[in-house]
Amino acid sequence: MKHFLILFFSSLLFFNCDKTPEAQQKIINTDIKNFWKAYDHILAVNDSTLQLKYLEEYFLDKATEGQQGMIRARNYAPKEYLNAIKSYPRFWNSIRKNTLNTAQFDVQIRAGIENLKELYPDLKPATIYYTMGVFRSPGTGFNDLALIGSEFALGDKYTVTEEFPENLNYVKNYYTINPPAFLDFLNIHEYVHTQQNPALDNTLSQSLYEGIADFIATNVTNKKPPFKYHNFGLKNEAKLKTAFENELFNIRKMGDWMWNENNQFKTRDLIYFIGARIAEANFNKASDKNAAIKEMIELDYNNDTEIEEYVNSSGYFSKTLKDLEQQFEESRPTVTAINQFENGSQNVPAALTEITLSFSEKMDSNIKSTGFGTLGKNGFPEVSSIDFAEDGLSITYKVSLKPNKRYQILLENGYRTENEIPLQPFLIDFKTGK
Repeated sequence: MKHFLILFFSSLLFFNCDKTPEAQQKIINTDIKNFWKAYDHILAVNDSTLQLKYLEEYFLDKATEGQQGMIRARNYAPKEYLNAIKSYPRFWNSIRKNTLNTAQFDVQIRAGIENLKELYPDLKPATIYYTMGVFRSPGTGFNDLALIGSEFALGDKYTVTEEFPENLNYVKNYYTINPPAFLDFLNIHEYVHTQQNPALDNTLSQSLYEGIADFIATNVTNKKPPFKYHNFGLKNEAKLKTAFENELFNIRKMGDWMWNENNQFKTRDLIYFIGARIAEANFNKASDKNAAIKEMIELDYNNDTEIEEYVNSSGYFSKTLKDLEQQFEESRPTVTAINQFENGSQNVPAALTEITLSFSEKMDSNIKSTGFGTLGKNGFPEVSSIDFAEDGLSITYKVSLKPNKRYQILLENGYRTENEIPLQPFLIDFKTGK
């Protein structure tokens, strides 16, 4: 009986340990092992057909749900993997040891998830995957997948990058932060994405979505974002905020704030900084901090009223979102006139061959953006050419019209000034005479 009780309590102890949050949190590194197996086979042959076969057989065909998710999210193609493997041998050799030693981070990562759950008790489980990509993402998160881009996140200051072309300078810069030291920050950021509602494809939504993930990762890990955008933002916040307010509603500018350095500040991902500061302002005002975390994670980006109230309540911007939008609309160029007739005319001569429109400002003559009105293709005239005037202040559509027919031509907001302020859309709507 005594022996039975010892076995019983030992089994119970084992059962309870297996149910601890640490044991429940799955961290999968299978894809790294598969990648290196494929890598070794690829380098052992020179035949490109065999190389592709090995990539598929040992890596792509065995990809976990997480690896498949990363490939879809970043549109990685098999030829990209093969090209990278063959082009950067010194890089891959320098990063191999780090990628095969992910277990050293497991305790810290699982502790981070537990800290996140304390802040947000409604945390839904997600699986963490170490994936291998081709330099387009250190991490991402969606559904129940928190994905680490290992070729980014496990590089360090000793990683060899001399083989990289200039267009991979952003990867070189990433390694200077010593990424493994911030792997817990990255993981919490991506884990938060698995809890959030999907963001819309606009500057404000993306700013809140990414900034909130950064803000929570900072609170969980006690580490500030190690990237240039954070320190730059703190030092230049006033002028950064002014520029963001001016471009917030400009659909042409979202990429400048998020994906590259093609902006006046020459700094990528500034959108993260703005969103984090809005989240921080609301958090600091809240008496119930857990409720504030819950609110920011569960924001419904499809609910304009909810988003507007959240941003306005932070007091971060100099004006309300409504006022900022009105300010932007007033700054947009417009069509001031149709030279040949009044818009809406019902007796336009069918013999007319040109329709010329004047703009309130000089437009970028390299860009033309024309679409259908509510009548669709059937209401669109035969157009032989679209030509800007040399001064960019007008444009002429050369058309062929039929009698007694209603026509529409939509000048879309792809038309824009040289500093990328989009045109207020303008619908030409008229009917020809008999």
